[in-house]
Amino acid sequence: MEFRLLGPVSAYAGDEAVPLGGAKPKALLAALLLEHGRVVSAHRLVDVLWGEDPPDTARALVQTYVSTLRRTFARYGAGDLITTAAPGYVIRIEPEALDVEQFTWLLTQGRAAAAAGDSPAAADLLRAADALWQGPALSGLDATELTAQASRLDELRATAVEERIAAEIAAGQWGDLVAELTVLVGQRPTNERLRGQLMTVLYRLGRQAEALACYREGRDVLIGELGVEPGPELTALHHAILRGGTEQLAAASPELTGPGAVHPVPAQLPPVPADFTGRAAEIEALAQGLLPTDGAPAVQVIAGPGGTGKSTLATAVAHRLAEHFPDGQLYAELRGMSDAPAEPGEVLSRFLRALGVEQAQLPESIEERADLYRSLLAQRRMLLVLDDAASEQQVRPLLPGRAGNAVVITSRDRLAGLSGTTLTDLRVLEPDEALLLLRRLAGDGRVDEDVDAARRIVEYCGNLPLALRIVSARLAGRRALPLKPLADRLADESRRLNHLSAGDVGVRSSIELSYRALDDGCRTTLRRLGWFGVPDFSPWVVSWLAETSLAEAEELVEQLVDAQLVEFVGVDRMGGLRYRLHDLIRLYARECAALEEPAEDLADAVARALRGWLALIHRAAVDSPPAEIRWRRPFSPHDVAEELTALVIADPWDWFEAEQSALASGVERALALGLYDLVFEFASARNASAFMGANRFAARTRVIEAALTAARRAAKPHDEAVILTELGQLRYDQDHYTEARRQFRAALSLFRELNDLPGQATALAGLGIACREPGRFAEGVHFLDQATTLLHDARDDIGIGYCRRIAGSVRLELGDYDGALADLTESLAAYRRAGSRLGEGHTLRTLGLYHRARDEWDDAERRCAESAEIFHELGDELMEAYAVRALAKARMRQGHHGEALPRLEWALSVSHTMGDRWGQGATLRVLGQLHLAEHRLDLAQACFDAAHDIWQSMDVPVWQARLDLDRSRLLAARGDTAGARTAQARARQVFHDHGARELAELDARG
Repeated sequence: MEFRLLGPVSAYAGDEAVPLGGAKPKALLAALLLEHGRVVSAHRLVDVLWGEDPPDTARALVQTYVSTLRRTFARYGAGDLITTAAPGYVIRIEPEALDVEQFTWLLTQGRAAAAAGDSPAAADLLRAADALWQGPALSGLDATELTAQASRLDELRATAVEERIAAEIAAGQWGDLVAELTVLVGQRPTNERLRGQLMTVLYRLGRQAEALACYREGRDVLIGELGVEPGPELTALHHAILRGGTEQLAAASPELTGPGAVHPVPAQLPPVPADFTGRAAEIEALAQGLLPTDGAPAVQVIAGPGGTGKSTLATAVAHRLAEHFPDGQLYAELRGMSDAPAEPGEVLSRFLRALGVEQAQLPESIEERADLYRSLLAQRRMLLVLDDAASEQQVRPLLPGRAGNAVVITSRDRLAGLSGTTLTDLRVLEPDEALLLLRRLAGDGRVDEDVDAARRIVEYCGNLPLALRIVSARLAGRRALPLKPLADRLADESRRLNHLSAGDVGVRSSIELSYRALDDGCRTTLRRLGWFGVPDFSPWVVSWLAETSLAEAEELVEQLVDAQLVEFVGVDRMGGLRYRLHDLIRLYARECAALEEPAEDLADAVARALRGWLALIHRAAVDSPPAEIRWRRPFSPHDVAEELTALVIADPWDWFEAEQSALASGVERALALGLYDLVFEFASARNASAFMGANRFAARTRVIEAALTAARRAAKPHDEAVILTELGQLRYDQDHYTEARRQFRAALSLFRELNDLPGQATALAGLGIACREPGRFAEGVHFLDQATTLLHDARDDIGIGYCRRIAGSVRLELGDYDGALADLTESLAAYRRAGSRLGEGHTLRTLGLYHRARDEWDDAERRCAESAEIFHELGDELMEAYAVRALAKARMRQGHHGEALPRLEWALSVSHTMGDRWGQGATLRVLGQLHLAEHRLDLAQACFDAAHDIWQSMDVPVWQARLDLDRSRLLAARGDTAGARTAQARARQVFHDHGARELAELDARG
């Protein structure tokens, strides 16, 4: 029999419920079960059933209830469960027959698993424990002395739920927790642990504003109901979310560190082919060498010729050892044999994101990324697979620094320069292993029909796995073909092509065997894909290269997949299929292209692919004229199917996310082929590629650097000047203002030598905006006014609107209100003449800032609201966040703090998601001002500190001085008069040095 107390008191014989009678017999049974195996006195049972006022017949009634239960249990073959033992009764059951015991055991095991760092197992155990509950403990009983026991069990369940949720968070199982935690927090609003868990999950899911709002609601409840501020753990978690750092988040609360740390558990290993064969000795040696030890990190190098199966072997070993590395497995294909091996910084960026580091928190230099990467791995036990390494220099930044982690590297090279590694020199398969592989690939039946022919095929393939797979692919497409004719053809050296062997020449021959079996369309496609050389591609790119329809391109790709010459790699964010060429096949295909096609045809194919991308980039922004000065360069039109165009227009961000690596590689390939004009056209297409902004710096850098090289190789100084301005704008977008000014000055010098007035205007405008954030206001106005004069001569309304808007914002910083209003009025008119809604939105926001500085609140709110609405219509969420922040600050200045807070937290969340560090700093400062106005001094301090952490890495002295002024007010509110004076004096000096309007405001206040 089974007994249940975690819910209504009940008993079951198999699936049948056992009738127990009324509340009193159930209470008596519950009292015995809670003490099973121990005697419960009759006096204790009387107290349980009737408390302080038992009837005279109480003891007789107890006997009656016991007898009734015995008779009932006897009907189910368990009449001896309850026995009489002085001074009362005892029930004897197996522990697993009682749900309370099962729950306790599962809870203990779950806690042990959590302590050991096995979060997934802990979550499973605690989830099983919670599943035993059918309602409040001991339900259906009258108020008795068991009420305290029921409360104890209910509280234990609540604790187990919290621990289960903590384990699920630690295991990265966040998706289903929001709804549950929302209900739990609603039921127990003062429970800080549950609230912290909900904040953590919301933040992990990218819902930063909601996480901050959750904290705010909790703080209000704690103060309103208990009269206390949130505890240190919840406060630290809130501060970490404000700062937006994953590691800060993990350090914010003890629950988020240690064995149960809140971090993702990546599982990036590719699958092992089901037909993987042999290598038993190598697998055993590698597995033993990779097991975690107390010494240095284990590093194993698998080296050998192409086609020997290095990658498959490494993956097989990694899967075998995965359970020994509970914090996950990382995988990177380093493209060592390609023309563009993966940069260590690129790989570190991907690894850090997989380890939970937000995009906005990624360090810029390789050295800093490597430091952060090793710091994170020092807290984990992880297995890394680095596939197809080019050199020691490529690998070194990717190696962990401490024991507990392991690395397996594959490479053509032995990487002898890496210290502390163990080398496995991988040769071809043993003959018996190669035959077994052929058997698994071609089928037992076909091999058994002619074992001798099968052995000959293995011999002619040189026991090379890649060659065997290619031969088997041909066999799979010819089901009726016996093995002997194929073996006979391979015997003829002229037909076997370059004598299949284990070296590079053998790899080329084995690939050619499959290549010659393709029809003309597939061969052309493979050649051009190899010639183009992008790391991955979509069927659309194939259609451009092969000059076919999408449907035909998809069929060609699938035929190449069937021939095992192209690999399917997955589905992108737009739902499109993506493929890749293995590096060896790509190199072979490129050789074939050079031998079999005219150079002009190959160059045209590459040009078509890039023009296809260009057409999509231009089309993505054609609906809205730009807000910045743009190049008036003729665009070479290219027809792109409406189906693809519609997909890109619907979500250009996702499209570029999928294409950016291939796109940058394609531009670099065009550079290598001497297609300089096309490279330049691609890099100067900023008028249609605004979505290449935040978080797209790597791809933009590669494109711009390729274009700069193209311009210089072609000896085209005008093109070089244009690209220098693009480089300056990129550095400005990255908040590198000194470097931006350097590039703009270089461009200006070239434009002046060429007497190019529009180009000079563009460079001058760039210099002007790159002077704004660093507080070089007078210099910025000087450049912008010069640019505007040139743009008036050219009648360039977009340029006029842009320069006057920036000049107006700079004059506003100087306190020149009349000049600022005149500039902004002219800017708005120019943008409206040009039909640029984007530019109009920008200028309206700046006008809102002007009216706010003049205390013209109605106008400020109206202009900011209009700006936010325009950005919302255009889908520019980042600039909408800027406008919303400006509107919130206007509302806040009028005392409407409650309205401002959620808007500011939303704006912070958007800036964080978009990787806009400047926006994060500005929003955190305003949040600090709001908390200071509400006398939430600790929260104000946290926001000011977070803003300072962001701005201290930038050349923004005026903004840092404004933060000093805010801090002086905070110090004054804390009673630190001396500290407040020091901070204000420091700010005053900066305002004086830069001519900022705050100096006059301070003087006016005395």
